[in-house]
Order: sequence, then structure tokens, then C-alpha cells
Amino acid sequence: QVQLVEGGGGLVQAGGSLRLSCTASGRTFTKNTMGWFRQAPGKERDFVAAIRWVGGRTYYADSVKGRFAISKDSAKNTVYLQMDSLKPEDTAVYYCAAATYLTDLYTNSGTYDFWGQGTQVTVSS
Repeated sequence: QVQLVEGGGGLVQAGGSLRLSCTASGRTFTKNTMGWFRQAPGKERDFVAAIRWVGGRTYYADSVKGRFAISKDSAKNTVYLQMDSLKPEDTAVYYCAAATYLTDLYTNSGTYDFWGQGTQVTVSS
């Protein structure tokens, strides 16, 4: 069984920062791509950022480019999402996800095999 456990969410004022973490545990699995998605109330789950486990190439949604940074610590099986210059529209539940095979469809939630439980991020104006 694979578990992805997120942490680091919370309440922050606009312009502030948060760092989310996602740690994989349980049985060993091939991590090809790790991603972050978010879902606001009444909206679809949207792609935020992704990172290739081998090589570390990163990808971002246009809405967060320049403000968010995804990174990984392979030794800790952990992925991070540093979120700076937060805006009220960033308010959502943030989910970590893992894809076990190589694909260019990293923005598609259906690509990912495992998901975390989500962590709430609330940005006040």
C-alpha cells in the first residue's frame, strides 16, 4: 500500500507564503512524476505543478508561474511546494499525486496513480 501524506497548509494573508510537503511511504513504487493539484469549492481539480523524479524537470500552471516552486528530496521521498505572493484565488484544497509511468500528460489528473488526502490552503484578503 502506498501513502502520500501532505502537510503545511493553513491560513495566510494575501502576499504571504506557505510551504507544502508530501511524503511517500508504504511499499516501494516507481515515482516517475510527482504533481500538485488544487480544488476550490464548486470547481474542478486543477493542475498546479509537477516534477520529474529523475532529472528534476519542473512544470507549472500559468497561474502560479513565478510565484510557486516545486522541489524534491529523494532521500526523504518528499516533494515540496513553496508558495509565495499568495492571492485569495489560491485558496483551495491542495493534493499531492504520484504517477508511476512516463507521460507528457502531467497536467491531467487521470495520469496519476496515487493521491494524498489533501491539505487546506486559505488566503485572506
